[in-house]
Amino acid sequence: MLSAAQARLEAQELILLATAALIALMPVAAAAQTPPAAAAIVTADPAVRARATALIPVLAGRPGYATLFTPAFRRAVPVPQWTALATQLRATLGEPRRIARLDAAGRWAATATIAYDRGNATLRLSIDPAAPHAIAGLLLTGTETRGDTPAKVRADLAALPGTVQVGVYALDGPQPLPQLERDAETPAPLGSAFKLWVLAEAARQVAAGTRHWDDVVQVGPPSLPSGILQTWPAGSPVTLQTLATLMISISDNTATDTLIHLLGRGEVDAMAARFGAAGPVLTTREAFAIKADPALTAAWTGADAAGRRALLTAAAPRLDTVQLDPLMFSSGPRASETVEWFASPRDVARLLAHLRDAGPVVRDILAINHGVDPATAARFAYVGFKGGSEPGIIALNVLARTRQGRWYAVCASWHRPDGAVDEARLMALVTRTLALLGG
Repeated sequence: MLSAAQARLEAQELILLATAALIALMPVAAAAQTPPAAAAIVTADPAVRARATALIPVLAGRPGYATLFTPAFRRAVPVPQWTALATQLRATLGEPRRIARLDAAGRWAATATIAYDRGNATLRLSIDPAAPHAIAGLLLTGTETRGDTPAKVRADLAALPGTVQVGVYALDGPQPLPQLERDAETPAPLGSAFKLWVLAEAARQVAAGTRHWDDVVQVGPPSLPSGILQTWPAGSPVTLQTLATLMISISDNTATDTLIHLLGRGEVDAMAARFGAAGPVLTTREAFAIKADPALTAAWTGADAAGRRALLTAAAPRLDTVQLDPLMFSSGPRASETVEWFASPRDVARLLAHLRDAGPVVRDILAINHGVDPATAARFAYVGFKGGSEPGIIALNVLARTRQGRWYAVCASWHRPDGAVDEARLMALVTRTLALLGG
C-alpha cells in the first residue's frame, strides 16, 4: 500500500534483485563463439580480466557504469537496477576487494569470483570482442558469506535502529518451531504483506467450491499504484487467479481491493483473525484516504474494532470517491503506526505454512517474485515471497523449502516513525539467514 513514488518500490524494488541479478548473458559478436572446426579456446583474452577488474569499483558504488557496459546492456539494466544489485551485494558481503579467481569460458567470457570483505560473489561475464571490450553480459550465479553464524545475524539485527521484529521458523510440525526470534509475538506493521490474508481467503473459497480460479470478474475502482490495473478501463474482465497473481507478484493495489470486495470484507476479516490480526481489514484505497485526512486518522486511531467498522460504513461514500494524492507520502510516513495492518512474525509464519498447504496454484503465485536474489533462491527447492513497504515500514516474508525437503519461514519487520529504514540492510540479513538455512 503505497504512494505513486513508493509504489514503484513495491512493484519493482522487491523484485529488483530477481530482475537485475538474472541478467542473461547477452550475445556478443560471432567472434566470441567457439569455432566448430577447432579445439575450444580455454584461455581468456587479457581484456576479460581487465574488464572484470574494472568491475570492482563499480560494484563498490563508484563511477564507471556508463563506460564499463555496452549500450545494449545499459538499456536492459538501467542505473537504478544496477545500483540496487550492487547495494544489496555490499549490504550482504561488505566491500568488494579483488578478483579471487577467473576461469575462462572462451576467449571473450569467464566466470569471476570476486572477494568481498565477508564473502564471495560469483559472476559470469562476457565482453564485446571489439575495443574497448565493454561488458556485454553479466550473470550473478552465487554468493557465499564467510564465517557467518546465527549469533552474528542476531547481533546485526540488534544493531538496527528502531523497532525490529524477526521470526525464523522450521515448519515441520503443527506449529512453527522457532529457530531465531526477536520480539516475534508482538504485532508489527505489515504494509502490503497483509495481502497474504486476502490470498488465503481466496484459496479457502476456491477449496470450498464457492469460487474458482478461472472465474471471470470485473476490475473494481482504481487505487493508487503499485500495480497496473489502476490504468485499465473500468470493469475490465479478469480471472480470479489473475487478480491474486498481480496482488502478490507486483503488489497490485487495485487487484487487492477488487478481491476484498469480491470475497467479502467479513470473510477476509475472519481469515485475518485466524492469524492474529484485529479487523476490520482496510482496502488500500481506504487506508490511503484515511491517512490523508487528519480527522479520519484520529477517529480511526481512537476507535475499537466496532467503532472502526462504523467509521468505514459512515465514511464509505467519501472513501470510495475521494481523489487520492499520489504524492501523499513525499514528506515521509503517514500514520504508519496506526492506520495499518498488523500481525506478529510468528502469526505470519503460521499463515505462510497455511498457504504452503493451500495447493499448487497458491504456491506458484507466491513463487513468481522470489524477493531474494537468484543466487540465494538457487540454494532452495522452492522460494515464495511477499513483502510490504511504505515510508517507515519494511516487511519481508519468505517461505522456503531446502533441497533436503525442510520448510522454513523467515518473517522480518523494521519500522520507525521517522521513516529511516533501509530495505537493503534488512534484506541482507534475511539473505544471510536463508544462506544459513540452505546450507
